[in-house]
Amino acid sequence: MLYYLFDYLEQFDFPGARMFGYVSFRSLMAIILALLISTIFGEYFITLLKKKQITEVQRDASIDPFNVNKKGVPTMGGIIIIFATLIPCLLLGKLHNIYMILMLITTIWLGTLGFLDDYIKTFRKDKEGLHGKFKIIGQVGLGLIVGLTLYLSPDVVIRENNEIQKGGEIVEVVHNSQDQKSTKTTIPFFKNNNLDYADLVGFMGEHAQTAGWILFVFVTIFVVTAVSNGANLNDGMDGMAAGNSAIIGLTLGILAYVSSHIEYASYLNIMFIPGSEELVIFICAFIGSLIGFLWYNAFPAQVFMGDTGSLTIGGIIAVFAIIIHKELLIPILCGIFLVENLSVILQVKYFQAGKKKGVKQRIFKRTPIHDHFRITKAQLDPECSYLFTKPNNVYHESKITVRFWIITIILAAITIITLKIR
Repeated sequence: MLYYLFDYLEQFDFPGARMFGYVSFRSLMAIILALLISTIFGEYFITLLKKKQITEVQRDASIDPFNVNKKGVPTMGGIIIIFATLIPCLLLGKLHNIYMILMLITTIWLGTLGFLDDYIKTFRKDKEGLHGKFKIIGQVGLGLIVGLTLYLSPDVVIRENNEIQKGGEIVEVVHNSQDQKSTKTTIPFFKNNNLDYADLVGFMGEHAQTAGWILFVFVTIFVVTAVSNGANLNDGMDGMAAGNSAIIGLTLGILAYVSSHIEYASYLNIMFIPGSEELVIFICAFIGSLIGFLWYNAFPAQVFMGDTGSLTIGGIIAVFAIIIHKELLIPILCGIFLVENLSVILQVKYFQAGKKKGVKQRIFKRTPIHDHFRITKAQLDPECSYLFTKPNNVYHESKITVRFWIITIILAAITIITLKIR
């Protein structure tokens, strides 16, 4: 809204009005405003949650060797993240931009889904929360909306790279001046750096392009569901999900910025995405809100984000990566989320296989995987066999959290490096 106001005032030579035309200025304003909202609003919101007794009722010291009791800590703190992200975007973003619209829809959609889950857990005292099938329906629905919008909207285009070769060597990379719809996405470690979904269904002949878009929509649904669930599982220790997501968000912001700048895109030999500079505004607000939330969520946590926050931040990361055609980099960038997901899936399948044989067996001491590192051998089921019981030492959750952050930083660096390593 402020963008449109100052855009109007610029024609009257209003002092400072032109500043709102610069993405860099609006991005810095977005991150500062989000930080202020999340820290200032956060304090009042946490007090309100305590008064209304909207607190954690499940977590206790039973699985923590350090006897950290978390009952009574306010939950639904994800609302802080959502408001601190939305308000700067509404004030500073171009609200007619298709990418900004999709990110706002994503935030509200999954925020609502997570809120319903937390509401059922907190007010109806049902620890299962929203039934799993309704969560999946919500995630699949968002994936369909995003995928079909990117397919049907005429504003969603790219400019491909053209390599100029001389003597068998590439001497210059330029961009095609023509915008075009494309099912191409960035693939790491390959020379051409692009994969076209239409090529995977090339056997369909003249229908390959349409089939490529259908495949893209299914990929979108899968990515949204997997990443939002991964972020949800990662939210098990103070500051864990918020810190990891802020690091991932910063990386995506860098990728979005170079993809929206034609000269940087040419230098890195990646596709140029017109209009994606508004995503930088959004991701800066997202990062600012997460850092501000960490002020209260770092150990010992004064508030938990709940599913309201974890489902939302996972969906934001997924949709953002899809929009900038970097969804195939997610297994690297969101490696922590991937491992959290896999640890739970493997644990369940292994346990079920043992159950059929009449034996109790598990792979890890506890899942998601971050819980494996804070369970002592004395807390294990003596009737159950475990494949992995090391390390023998247990770690405080703050140490586990920081180490997971460090791993995410390393993965973020590798993700950025893939743009040049081919």
